Amino acid sequence: MNYKKVLTIQDISCVGQCSLTVALPIISACGIETCVLPSAVLSTHTAGFTGFTFRDLTEDMPGIKDHWVKEGIAFDAIYTGYLGSTKQIEYIEDFFKTVAAPGCVKIVDPAMADNGKLYPGFDDAFVDAMKGLCAKADFIVPNITEACFLTDSDYREEYDTAYIDTLLSKLTALGCKSVILTGVSYKPERTGVLVLQDGQKAYYEHDKLPNSCHGTGDIYSSAFTGALVRGKTAYDAAKIAADYTVECIKATAGDASHWYGAKFEPVLMKLIQALEG
Repeated sequence: MNYKKVLTIQDISCVGQCSLTVALPIISACGIETCVLPSAVLSTHTAGFTGFTFRDLTEDMPGIKDHWVKEGIAFDAIYTGYLGSTKQIEYIEDFFKTVAAPGCVKIVDPAMADNGKLYPGFDDAFVDAMKGLCAKADFIVPNITEACFLTDSDYREEYDTAYIDTLLSKLTALGCKSVILTGVSYKPERTGVLVLQDGQKAYYEHDKLPNSCHGTGDIYSSAFTGALVRGKTAYDAAKIAADYTVECIKATAGDASHWYGAKFEPVLMKLIQALEG
């Protein structure tokens, strides 16, 4: 296996098991050199904590990129997660042009919405900017809410295959090369991920757990990135990431004191074993 180098760009919440504190260990566990660019530093994540500190690092990003260019540093994959502003999206589009090694795989998790609503602080201008970034990606990893915002579609909690097919068609019309659509549930007790690549669809279904955890989207996208860069097909990477995320949720179930994230560390070995399979 070639020793690959991945750059992941997203915020770092010092406590909370999300964003970079998830991406760095998970992708590293996949046997891949993981380089990071924090877009912001928070004392904790913003879901359930109050009085958290926040430092915006947007204006540091161009200088970091310029130094990398000077040093001849380039990356085999660039994976973006939660981004705080349209300015950061503009900078990342420049990163795609300047620090991408030949054949660089560009993976965008358009982390901006869930349950039919945008996250606080995001607006139509941010959505429009994210559409442009997704069009430049090799893989995007949206949930259904994010897919709806990216395609100006009505959000539905209940849907059929025709609705999902329409979302996928609109995403590809946007310019997205391959789509990993998460949280696709046709039955109340089941959910899964739908992979669209080269015009071919494949659906992986698994049990839908009664409990959920903050940060599982970051866990999923990071595990998918690690498995993909490790050499797995998009479908196999999507399946491995889904199974691993389920294991993280199971490991956290029943611990009311651990409400702020998922216990992904104790089950990292299962991810590593899946990659060896």
